Amino acid sequence: MSGARGWAVFRFHDYRAFVLCRFLWTLGLQMQNVAVAWLVYVVTKDPFALGLIGLCAFIPSVPLSLVTGPAADRYDRRWIIILSCALMSLCAGALFWLILNGSLEPGHMLPVYTTIVLVGSARAFANPAGQALMSNLVPDEEYPSAVAWNNSTNQMANVSGPAIGGLLLAVDTMVPFVVSAICFGLAVIFALIIKARPPRAEKIRATWSVIVAGYKFIWSQPVILGAITLDLVAVLLGGATALLPVFAKDIFLTDAWGLGLLRSMSSVGSIGAALVLANYPLRAHVGRTMFVCVIIYGLCTIGFGLSTNIVPAAIFLLVLGAADMVSVVIRQSLIQAETPNEMRGRVMAVHTILTGTSNQFGEFESGTLAAFIGAVPTVIFGGASAIAASLLWMRMFPGLRERQKI
Repeated sequence: MSGARGWAVFRFHDYRAFVLCRFLWTLGLQMQNVAVAWLVYVVTKDPFALGLIGLCAFIPSVPLSLVTGPAADRYDRRWIIILSCALMSLCAGALFWLILNGSLEPGHMLPVYTTIVLVGSARAFANPAGQALMSNLVPDEEYPSAVAWNNSTNQMANVSGPAIGGLLLAVDTMVPFVVSAICFGLAVIFALIIKARPPRAEKIRATWSVIVAGYKFIWSQPVILGAITLDLVAVLLGGATALLPVFAKDIFLTDAWGLGLLRSMSSVGSIGAALVLANYPLRAHVGRTMFVCVIIYGLCTIGFGLSTNIVPAAIFLLVLGAADMVSVVIRQSLIQAETPNEMRGRVMAVHTILTGTSNQFGEFESGTLAAFIGAVPTVIFGGASAIAASLLWMRMFPGLRERQKI
């Protein structure tokens, strides 16, 4: 695919609006996340408190995954995104108010954790609705490019969000939450201008069989099942994001800017990989490529854990992000290609709970384990687990391993 061809997907007005909407809500979340993590660790000095942030973001996703998918298939996906972003904006305002009133004190973090639960609830609805909506905004032949560009702009937000959040923290602890609220509000506006509607699916009753249909569909598709569960295990055990404040403050001896840098580097690598894939999509050996990328992800996680200086640590995170992006594009393209439109909301809801929210639960696991054995051993263990999972899944899912094309 030529460079010009790679940009062709942006000729669709609704896709442009969707990408801007997703960019803004991701930017707001990233600024808010880095600010919350830094403040919680500075106040509590406890890695376990960082783990609780991930747990609070994860908790609502488990029960809500049973309803967010059917909701995305039954109701207007735009309005699900609009209402979710509006709730995120209100939560950013609530965090601003808590800081303004001096509520961040050791032993009195419940209001902060409660707000994080609400943000997690909003994300639980927004993510499957957004991923399902995107497939209706471009022709099928443009979809792999649309996924790559969407992930690329998402990663741009993931890069700039932590960096901006770190800089804004240096100005004042309340500023990141004000800017986040504005970003969520702008995301609402861009969602409102999307005109496209998905094909009308048959109205379905919210029975138990309908609610669990996404899980049953995934279980019946070995390629999808293998891709989703591999990411689940690798991210659950191999994630080091929750411990970045510990590395930035106690190991690399930096301030909020160091945390912003570390949070950004993996996304810089993701952007580079996504831009390449958007213009030159994979043509063969997609299954093996995904497994190799998970192994690289694990190796870089180990390298980061062994780093004693922020420069090599940042390089490891850069390569880690690039490898992770390749596996993400392959996985999402496979899922969308093999899922009918009337099932996409439910399948993407399950995908969100099994992969997206595994980031949050993985943060809880990392924070809890680090409280017992330390941050460095926890990260090394996670990287080794990701490598082991990739090798095991290659044997368990030979169809996925031998998959040639999307």
